[in-house]
Amino acid sequence: MPLELTDILSGRALGLAPGPRLPVAALTMELQRGVMGDLASFTELAAAAQRVHLVDHAARLLAACRARGLPVVHCTAEFGADRAGTTANTPLHTTLLRRPEHLLEGTAAVELVTGLGDSRDQISSRRHGVSPFTGTGLHDTLQELGVHVLVVTGVSVNLGIVGTCIEAVNLGYQVVVASDAVAGVPDEYAEIVMRTSIALVAALGTSEEIISALDRVAEKH
Repeated sequence: MPLELTDILSGRALGLAPGPRLPVAALTMELQRGVMGDLASFTELAAAAQRVHLVDHAARLLAACRARGLPVVHCTAEFGADRAGTTANTPLHTTLLRRPEHLLEGTAAVELVTGLGDSRDQISSRRHGVSPFTGTGLHDTLQELGVHVLVVTGVSVNLGIVGTCIEAVNLGYQVVVASDAVAGVPDEYAEIVMRTSIALVAALGTSEEIISALDRVAEKH
């Protein structure tokens, strides 16, 4: 029987004792202008994100987390002009890094999509790989913040979301994926991955379901 979102978000599912704040952080994955926004390298992915209104759903969820004092961390990708620290060890990277402007640090392409960022948020950038923990300080940051539960949004279901969930679970986090604030391509494949892979390692809920669960937890906390 699936766990209730309230049990997960409160930390009860992990056996955590009640504390002054929920052990939750919101994590976005590559919600950047040069990934799925107006400067997207992945036009099909950008179109998929638009079809599900990903940015609108994510923005509401992030605002709800901030309003409850929960940290928001944006996991981004960016590359130096000299490609230092980046290994082209996948077909994806080999192709994309032939383009010198692709997610180049300091350019508009690496910026968050409009409406998602806030001065209270944190950024965790990586220069290699396809998921956010390895080779970054993300885990240390979350541990310092007392986070044990991650609410995940972003792209893509094909790689980044799967990788984020698996890495997080391996590090001991419990994960909730906002099912209407993620996207992949093609749509049918993304739906299959959500149902048959991500659902095995993370709880699924719409942004409104997660917000409602946060409200119910706050009432009891």
